Amino acid sequence: MTTKAGTTAPVLGIRALNRATLARQLLLRRASMPTEAAVAHLVGLQAQNAKPPYYALAARLDGFTPEDLSAPMADRRVARLVTLRSTIHTHTADDCLTLRPLVQAARDRELGTFRKGLTGVDLDRLARLARELVEAEPRTMGQLREALLAEWPDADPQALAVAARCRLPLVQVTPRGLWGRSGQVALTTAEHWLGRPARPTSAPAPAPDDTVLRYLAAFGPASVKDMQTWAGLTHLRDAFERLRPRLLTFRAPDGTELLDLPDAPRPDPDTPAPPRFLPEFDNLLLSHADRTRLVPPAYKGRTWRKNQAYRVLLVDGFVAGLWKLEDDALVVEPFDRPTKRQWDEIAAEGERMLATMHTSAAYDIRAGTVRG
Repeated sequence: MTTKAGTTAPVLGIRALNRATLARQLLLRRASMPTEAAVAHLVGLQAQNAKPPYYALAARLDGFTPEDLSAPMADRRVARLVTLRSTIHTHTADDCLTLRPLVQAARDRELGTFRKGLTGVDLDRLARLARELVEAEPRTMGQLREALLAEWPDADPQALAVAARCRLPLVQVTPRGLWGRSGQVALTTAEHWLGRPARPTSAPAPAPDDTVLRYLAAFGPASVKDMQTWAGLTHLRDAFERLRPRLLTFRAPDGTELLDLPDAPRPDPDTPAPPRFLPEFDNLLLSHADRTRLVPPAYKGRTWRKNQAYRVLLVDGFVAGLWKLEDDALVVEPFDRPTKRQWDEIAAEGERMLATMHTSAAYDIRAGTVRG
């Protein structure tokens, strides 16, 4: 493959891409950094469920405890809201206010699918009313739906609530998301919860250039399509082209152009990669259009069943099995028979994860079937 400068871009093999991505994701070796710094470096953690961000950080940070994420979330330095790929993510307060405007175009497209149920609804008025409601008191989606339906009784109730979520940056207030706590999903605006203003909705969408650089730092080397998959956005090529003079160019084994930061880590492909227990919906497996750098072709599709994602085991840096917690055991389902040394390393990592996340319970570690 030839770059625009007319030079041939070097090829990065699958293991080279794997090790580079693991290093950026803090999975090649655990990092000693504050939790908030890690959440910022990773550009958020996917968080449809409350627990996965905690397991994600336990796999990545040295000395992590669940309180290390619960405390900044309770103090409103970290929060949960819909951003990338139209899904809930745990972000730093700064990213809650800056990433959401960047992905607003995707929220507008989502809202377009509900337009039939919003006939006659003034969306600007809806946004103002919804803001008043949730800033007066955090509301559940059901409560918000009922209040909006009183104003537009002929509209589709679900479409009204979706419109509020799409037009406003709504965060899930605590105790939802805190480790060991529970609570209904109640919403208010990011600005109200964090006590800081956000970009006006009438302002132009921010340029994605800085986010491109952050994406490459956390997930690179990567293609334009990779980042579009991660962000749930289209039309990012112009940003990559603006940044091209500052980036290195490589190509994947299939010839796809990959761009990267010059000083980002690209370890030797033979660098050891210890086993890691990752939660369902971990960003590592959702942030590239081509996931062969992490998922062997033989195992493609085995980490999902319909809309359910399973917890994933990495061995030698690649997806190699599933895991779950039962009442008395950490059950591991390797896709292939591990060697004795591999199993010993898997068990040791499992013990470490359990000691971090479940200090008050005793679990055996055994091989078994994870999927029902």
